[in-house]
Amino acid sequence: METSNPTVPLQAARLPGNPRGGAFLIEPIGSRDIFITGEFTSEQLAYAQTAEEFVTREVLPRLDAIERKEEGLVPRLLKRAGELGLLMIDIPERDGGLGLDKATSMLVSERAAKCASFSVSWGAHTGIGTLPLVYYGTDEQRARYLPKLATGEMLAAYALTEPGSGSDATGARTTAMLAADGSHYVLNGVKQFITNAGFADLFTVFAKIDGEKFTAFLVERATPGVSTGPEEQKLGIKGSSTRQLILEDAKVPIANVLGEIGRGHKIAFNILNVGRFKLGCGATGAARECLDCAIRYAKERTQFGRPIASFGAIQQKLADMATRIFVADAMSYRTAGLMDDAARALDPAAPDHQRQVVDVLDEYTIECSIIKVFGTECLDFVADEALQTLGGYGFTSDYPIERHYRDARINRIFEGTNEINRLIIPATLMKRVAKGGLPYLRFLQQVQEEIAAVEKRPLCALGPLGPEVQACEMAKRVVAYTVQIMMQRELANLREKQQHLMLLADMMIDIYAMDSVTARVLEQMRIRPDADAAAELDMAHIFVASANQRVAAHASRLLCNELEGEELERQLATVRAFTPFIPLRTIDIKTRLAERLVAAGRFEFV
Repeated sequence: METSNPTVPLQAARLPGNPRGGAFLIEPIGSRDIFITGEFTSEQLAYAQTAEEFVTREVLPRLDAIERKEEGLVPRLLKRAGELGLLMIDIPERDGGLGLDKATSMLVSERAAKCASFSVSWGAHTGIGTLPLVYYGTDEQRARYLPKLATGEMLAAYALTEPGSGSDATGARTTAMLAADGSHYVLNGVKQFITNAGFADLFTVFAKIDGEKFTAFLVERATPGVSTGPEEQKLGIKGSSTRQLILEDAKVPIANVLGEIGRGHKIAFNILNVGRFKLGCGATGAARECLDCAIRYAKERTQFGRPIASFGAIQQKLADMATRIFVADAMSYRTAGLMDDAARALDPAAPDHQRQVVDVLDEYTIECSIIKVFGTECLDFVADEALQTLGGYGFTSDYPIERHYRDARINRIFEGTNEINRLIIPATLMKRVAKGGLPYLRFLQQVQEEIAAVEKRPLCALGPLGPEVQACEMAKRVVAYTVQIMMQRELANLREKQQHLMLLADMMIDIYAMDSVTARVLEQMRIRPDADAAAELDMAHIFVASANQRVAAHASRLLCNELEGEELERQLATVRAFTPFIPLRTIDIKTRLAERLVAAGRFEFV
């Protein structure tokens, strides 16, 4: 850290309007309002409580039967969720739903994560199964299907993947040929790994008209020529239905074309965008369940005459799990707030309102992919560490960790693999920069000026999170500097530089995480100045100190791959100059954080 810089207050000047997607890479911490969980309304919490009570009282007692795939059980539970209003949160009021915000939808998804087999089925219906109609359906299509999807009278599925096309979705081979009389299309092909395929009444199916125009269709199960294969035998989420969808001369009316002909890729990618966001949020909810189980066990299990929660090795695990969950939570609700604020700024009476809503979803593509990657990898880490905390018992079905451990693995594959999402993050940034959607080039110029003149660099901030604010602002400059060097080395053709992209993505993910957790705790202290924020401060300290070093390490790896000799040393020196060291008593912090978790008996931070 440049100690010659004077200090300034933490609060940055507020910027007007809603931020563009990816703006966290260039805007100062605190320059935008941020949504935090402490701002939930009583109505939002009531929906969350309804969801949690439903899962606890009606789903978990039937867990064994769900895992055995008892015939008709999951559809019955989904219909029961419909009776409670839990399937209509994302459906507009005019279409028979509640039309609630993304924060509420996310909160409900998180509370539903206690049983992954059921939550996957639930999420597939309410998310990727229903949202294509919400955002792209005609008035007639919406009136015909959405009220029934809202109540559970009809259940939905999304059919994009094929045996030969997964990440390359537009490489699909399913075809749609217009009949001679022009009344319908004839669909032929096979879709693979379709969640809810065993019982769904309505499928959003993607096919190529005349083998070329990638288009979405609404296909009812009762359509002649529509069938499904046998259930897949899976590692996890065993209670969910996963089958092939088989189309053999299936006649689909032209009225069931969804969206524009040849524009199916827009539907596919935008719907997956929302799916990624909700998946990452749900994963955080499951991680909480794992941590709570580990806390209870560590508190009760004794070895060598004392609870294992008193041992440093276990305390480190509990603290690390809690920190990652807290950071994931901060990122998720911040993103929900971004989308909700942007959607509220739209005119609901506008004839193209739904198109504008879709544009909002597209705007935050970077953030949604980050949430998906960070949330699902947080769950994997927490499930693994929780199982390790339980030792041999964690490996048995007597405890829920064994099930969570198996169920968690699919999340890094669902809704675009984490590798694909890592490629999306920097590629989307570059696309935005090229189109002028984000003033990143101006920021690059600012960084060059700060390299040349120390006095132009960000000032050190005052307050309990001053070092974290400084580290995050400097890390943004490290990323910008690294991107510029890569561009100068003629590495602009990013599609062919996947290892470079993956490192850049990890740097951007860490910046969003650092920025989000720091902004969240600052906001929490602002709106509740008298509340105890010691644990939240501890988690922010722990995470930012490590993320700060990771960003620098990734930048160094990229530079070492491209440069050598004196030039390399000069560039590495710049990275070091922009990477402040945060002295931290990490062991002491993790010890007191773990002790607080054990005293509470659960993860309960706001």
